[in-house]
Parts: sequence; C-alpha cells; structure tokens
Amino acid sequence: MSPVATPPDGWEQRAERAVERGRRFDRWIPSFLLDSPLSRLGYLYGTATGWIWGTIWSTGRVERRGGLWVFRGMPAWTYGRGGVCVGGCFLTGYARVTPAILRHEAVHQRQWRRYGMLMPFLYAFAGRDPLRNRFEIEAGLVDGNYVPRDT
Repeated sequence: MSPVATPPDGWEQRAERAVERGRRFDRWIPSFLLDSPLSRLGYLYGTATGWIWGTIWSTGRVERRGGLWVFRGMPAWTYGRGGVCVGGCFLTGYARVTPAILRHEAVHQRQWRRYGMLMPFLYAFAGRDPLRNRFEIEAGLVDGNYVPRDT
C-alpha cells in the first residue's frame, strides 16, 4: 500500500471506467451467488482461511478493530502490498494500522460478503494496478494509501 507519488494524468477517469466495467460484469453473475447464503458461506470460508494463515504467521498482536480481525507482524511474503483482507481478517506487517486503512479494509470485507468465494477470482481478474482495480477503487484509493490525500 505504498502511495503513488504522482498518479498519472487521467487516472480518475480510468478509475471510473474500471468501476463501471466491473458493475456491468456483475450483471452477468447469477443473483443467487451475490449477497446470498452461498456468498456468506464463501465469506466465512475466507475468514477461516485468514484466521488460519494469520495464526500461523502473525508475530504481532491480534485484535478486533473496526469489525475486522487484524493480524499484525506477518512476514511480507505472506500478504500482498501493505496487507490483505481475507474474509473478515486483515493480514499485515508492522506498519501502523490507521483508521483510514481500516475503512479501506472494511470495504473489502463487505466485498467478500457480497461475492464470497468469487472474490479472489474477481479481484485477480481486476488486475494488480490499484488505479485500475475496481475493488481497490471502490474501497478508496486515498484510504488505501494508493494515492496521496492532496490529489
């Protein structure tokens, strides 16, 4: 989650298009898979997976903050960027977990509830560039520390 020093020109428009593209794609997903008992099972499975992974690798304090289980002190190779939300767990290293980061990760938690086990696949399909990844954009690029607050 290292901030982008100077986002490229036109990034806001590209971000809006990415979110709209994602919403159009969602129309093709059968409704029984979204915000449903089935997606809830996927969310619970993701949370259990996050708990197991966090329990194995966390060397820091585990705490409940903002509705998320926060596992700190994870080795950098166990999560992407500055941290990862898996179900209801936020797995991260030693960086300070700010209220902004918690807001950002809480949106990812809601995304997990909506999409269930589709979430990892949809996220991967959205790409690694946070300025074009609809899930990062929806979670808030500023709160996620992907763009500076002053843009």
